[in-house]
Amino acid sequence: MGILTRRKNKKYSYEPRFYKQEEGTRPFEIKHKFDEHRSTIDAGGLKNRFNTAMSDYKQGVDASVKRRLYIIIAVLVLVFLWLIDFDLSIFKF
Repeated sequence: MGILTRRKNKKYSYEPRFYKQEEGTRPFEIKHKFDEHRSTIDAGGLKNRFNTAMSDYKQGVDASVKRRLYIIIAVLVLVFLWLIDFDLSIFKF
């Protein structure tokens, strides 16, 4: 029931009857605030979105962003280990 068929386009495309439209513009088009800056907004499936996001990550990553990401991942792993009662004493030096 909708798994094999494509999703219906639900984009709002109302145009007034007597509106003199400029080329390429719609008077009542609903846009999000940052749509023109996003590269992952294209319809192409989950794989295409993931590949686009990964290429953006590889091209425009700052060193401070990488460090912050590693810190967040480390904290989440430690919280997970604490929640499952993992015994950290096996790592004696």
